[in-house]
Amino acid sequence: MVQHEYSTLVAALEGIPDPRKARGKRHAWQLILALIALGILHGESTPHGIGQWVAAHQEALLAWLKPVRRYLPSASTIRRALLHIDVERAEEALQHFTERRVKRTRKDCYRGLALDGKSIRAPHKYGKSIHLLSAVYHRPAVVVAQTAVESKENEISAAPALLARVDLRGCVVTADALLTQRKLCRHIVEQEGHYLMVVKDNHPHLKEDIAYLFENPPWTRAEKPQEYRQFASMDKGHGRLERRTLETSTALNDYLDWPHLQQVIRRTTYRTKPKTGETSMTVTYGITSLSPDQADAAHLERLWRGHWTIENKVHYVRDVSMREDAGQAHTGHIPRSLAFFRCMVLTLLRLARWRYIPHAFHHYRASLKESLQLVGLLPAPT
Repeated sequence: MVQHEYSTLVAALEGIPDPRKARGKRHAWQLILALIALGILHGESTPHGIGQWVAAHQEALLAWLKPVRRYLPSASTIRRALLHIDVERAEEALQHFTERRVKRTRKDCYRGLALDGKSIRAPHKYGKSIHLLSAVYHRPAVVVAQTAVESKENEISAAPALLARVDLRGCVVTADALLTQRKLCRHIVEQEGHYLMVVKDNHPHLKEDIAYLFENPPWTRAEKPQEYRQFASMDKGHGRLERRTLETSTALNDYLDWPHLQQVIRRTTYRTKPKTGETSMTVTYGITSLSPDQADAAHLERLWRGHWTIENKVHYVRDVSMREDAGQAHTGHIPRSLAFFRCMVLTLLRLARWRYIPHAFHHYRASLKESLQLVGLLPAPT
């Protein structure tokens, strides 16, 4: 697919081919897709709900949009559109739209790119499995690429193909232990990107070597050698106090057989509940292709914490605020189609600098004109 300079959602939707036969076209394909996005923006989570929203606002929508036909698509038309849309082309359109808009608004070096999977629960009730692997920019918490995989275990084989579609120059791919794989790390660096991966028990020898280094360091803390760096931070929230210490070392670079390794990491987190005095400690290990000159311990800590953007600001928002898991749609690839539109709407809201998405939904429900401007059906105010 040729990368277009998409500036609005409606323009991005032009990249999605119309699957209908000429004889059955009553409404513009772009209009149908834009109305689906509007329905989701106004809190609907099912094809039927979107159709009802369009019917309820038909008079106002006709007054603003002035379509050729003086009526709008029905719920059955919207459902058929979701059933037959080319989802892979739609996800490509989302990618090109997001990459262009984020590149234009973000100029920071070594942007974090979180990689993780998410299951859509509703189809499981009907004996189907839909699992999506997503790549999400840490800032501004938007999906840049997404694809379907058969199960969580298939993320390992799908990840290189997904990242091959993304421009990784200037990006640091962050991932949990499942995706800490030699092939994937090599692939990321060959695309001129970097990686920051968590190391757990699926690589026992690697984990043991890193743990042994920090437990039996060949240096003393007083010496502060060039091969050892440390950063400590603390914050309070959610009823607990967290103290974190991230340590890095280059001492294992020549010893470990891992592609493009530049630093190993130990991260220790102490959590205290002030009300009860209850404390806990967690130790996690990691590896990165970033050298100490490219990213010190403080930068790595920001990237490490930024990885959870994909859970807290994308997956959680889709599950709770956008009711993805509550939806009952399960026919064909309708759940995946709806997931695409949720990602697109969430991207629009993040780029519009909404930090708390429920507030954004309340705002746009109160103003149909601003909703039409957000998706590009009306010109944005100057």
